[in-house]
Amino acid sequence: MASLTPKVIKGKTYYYARECRRVDGKPKIVRTVYLGSLDSIISAVEGSQEAPRPHSVDIASFGDVVALYDLAQRIGIVEIIDRHVPKRKQGLSAGQYLLLAAINRAVHPTSKAKLADWYQKTSLSRLLPAARRQLSSQSFWNHMDFFQESHIEAVERDLSRRLVELFGISLRMLTYDGTNFFTYINTKNPAKLPKRGHNKQKRGDLRQVNLGMLVSVDFHVPLFHKVYEGNVTDATIFKTITEELRQRYVELAKGCEHVTLVFDKGNNSKEAFETIHDSQFHFVGSLVPTQHVDLLEVPLKKYRPLEGERLKDCLAYRTQKVVFGQDRKIVITYNENLLQGQLQGLSANLNKTRERLDAIQKVLRRRQQGKVKGGKKPTVASVKQQVRNALSRQFMKTLFRWEVSEHPGAPALSYRTDSAALARLVRTQLGKTILFTDNDDWTDEEIILAYRAQHHIESAFRDMKNPHYLGWSPMNHWTDSKIRVHAFSCVLGLMLTSLLQRTLHQKGIDVSMSRMYELLGDIRETLVVYPRKPGQHRHHTAASLSTLSDDQKRMFDALNLKRFSPA
Repeated sequence: MASLTPKVIKGKTYYYARECRRVDGKPKIVRTVYLGSLDSIISAVEGSQEAPRPHSVDIASFGDVVALYDLAQRIGIVEIIDRHVPKRKQGLSAGQYLLLAAINRAVHPTSKAKLADWYQKTSLSRLLPAARRQLSSQSFWNHMDFFQESHIEAVERDLSRRLVELFGISLRMLTYDGTNFFTYINTKNPAKLPKRGHNKQKRGDLRQVNLGMLVSVDFHVPLFHKVYEGNVTDATIFKTITEELRQRYVELAKGCEHVTLVFDKGNNSKEAFETIHDSQFHFVGSLVPTQHVDLLEVPLKKYRPLEGERLKDCLAYRTQKVVFGQDRKIVITYNENLLQGQLQGLSANLNKTRERLDAIQKVLRRRQQGKVKGGKKPTVASVKQQVRNALSRQFMKTLFRWEVSEHPGAPALSYRTDSAALARLVRTQLGKTILFTDNDDWTDEEIILAYRAQHHIESAFRDMKNPHYLGWSPMNHWTDSKIRVHAFSCVLGLMLTSLLQRTLHQKGIDVSMSRMYELLGDIRETLVVYPRKPGQHRHHTAASLSTLSDDQKRMFDALNLKRFSPA
């Protein structure tokens, strides 16, 4: 039993709690606890009625990073990378570094210099411990210097095979396309990948890097990627990598007898189709309308309505034609919704082009009137170049008739909209898409829906240009090897993100990428630190998760994130 025992020390009374038990039949004190003076005991009793005030609170991101970390563990990403890349004697392995970089790209894109700051504010610091110095930009790239292009290719092959086996990714249809990302790399930098080209974000003034990617139709999971020079067109690179795609087909398509590759008209070339023909790939693609005027001239009365709710606004005409040396099935589609969207865009482009031509006219007239005398005097040749630049938007060259002539003081520009050309464009081309395939036994509906799967890779590229999640930027790297590693970390981030969305979908939860990361990112890990009590050497702590909303609770349970909750 316990008893309270006073003890006088230097005239002051202190109290001890003593627990006495019989040991071998004799009473013995087995435990003594110092309680302090009477005043301290009273204070402790009164204070026990109040909640203790915390010393500090540490908050870390939990839901988003842990969900991705869990997927990476299931796949074995670190082990697959480390199998191919040698490890330095100290620090994290190459696989661990790349996993951290990929998760960072997915949920909170930062520069490598800020990787440690981000990491320390996440639950990854608990799940994948590392010293701050190990996450410096220099340490990261010291390890990545071992990661060559051949290593990236080998890792991606193993990863793709693992994804197909583990998640049952459908290979019946795959989509391929390319995009580009502008950089701020100096013109004098000797890197070969960044080049000036046709930038899809309208930054033709900057050097860019091109990225080609093969993804599944099933939640656009990347299975292959290629980084290439910024001045190489999609069609040029596509015909050079079709052999690599053929090899990837052989590696992945075991047990899948029919794989259809879907791609856009920008990738078309005779050489590419020769390789595809020999590869066992089937394909669905589109053709450049202006190269097949005979198909555009088919009147709409020969088109037929299509079956199914998804195609209720679409008409189709089926025929055959020799394309790139082979007789192919052709399906021309007409979509009223597409027509209306194109007409809106066309109207906006017509107005913008007229504004630019009007501006050129006004400057020339002011010179003719003697109101402007300074500056470089325009010539017929220079004005013609200005007009050609003004007509750079789609269809504008065919919709405007113009003439530049000599005139006292300055050349004169006259122009008009070609109403007949506009009417012909609306009648024959707008609202139409020309598809072709070697799947001769497919219905019109199957061909059209297959081509519409192209939106999956377009969606993937849009995600990679999202400034908040999955962002390619910032890319503060100036060498080809670092650019390739950066690209691979972005592709890994996309892969994990796509698989996470797919997993939630299979659990009955359908959310956009942004909404998914918004909800998961707001699930925080909280560590409350309390002041040390007399005699204690360490702070008492209590860990918990933030309060979950109903949507967060559904996702938390669906992903079984409780396994990673702080103890």
